[in-house]
Amino acid sequence: MLIDAAQFPLVWMQVNAPSNNPEASPFSEFEALLARKEAFVLINDEGLDKGEHEHPPEEMKQTSLWMKRHKSELRAFVKAMICIESSAAKRLAAKAFAVVYEKFWGYPMLMVATKDDALALAQELLSAQKADAPTR
Repeated sequence: MLIDAAQFPLVWMQVNAPSNNPEASPFSEFEALLARKEAFVLINDEGLDKGEHEHPPEEMKQTSLWMKRHKSELRAFVKAMICIESSAAKRLAAKAFAVVYEKFWGYPMLMVATKDDALALAQELLSAQKADAPTR
C-alpha cells in the first residue's frame, strides 16, 4: 500500500501500489498521520474493482486489532475516504459497502466520479472541520 502525504491534509492512498518504504508497515505510516493530530482526508483514485482481493485471515485480524486501538484517533482526524470511480453503476453499488466501511473504520467512505470532484469534496470536508474547531 502506498500512502502519499506530500499534499497533507490531502493524503493519497493506493492499495495496490508498493510502499515507498517496503520495510515499514502501512500501520506505521498511518500512525504517523494520526500523530500529527490534524484533520485529513484519504483519497483513492484506483477505482473500486482494483482493490478487490482476499485478505489472509491473519492480515484481517491484525488490521482489526490495529483499528480498535486507534478508533478514537481515526474518528477524530480522518474526515473521510474519498474514492474516485468513473462508473456510476459502481458508485451506486458501493453505497451498501460504504455503510459497513464506516461502521468498521469510524469515518465515511464517499464516492465521486472525478479527481476534481474528490478535491472539491475534500476541501469542503476540511473547511467544515476548521469551522467546527474551537477558537483559542
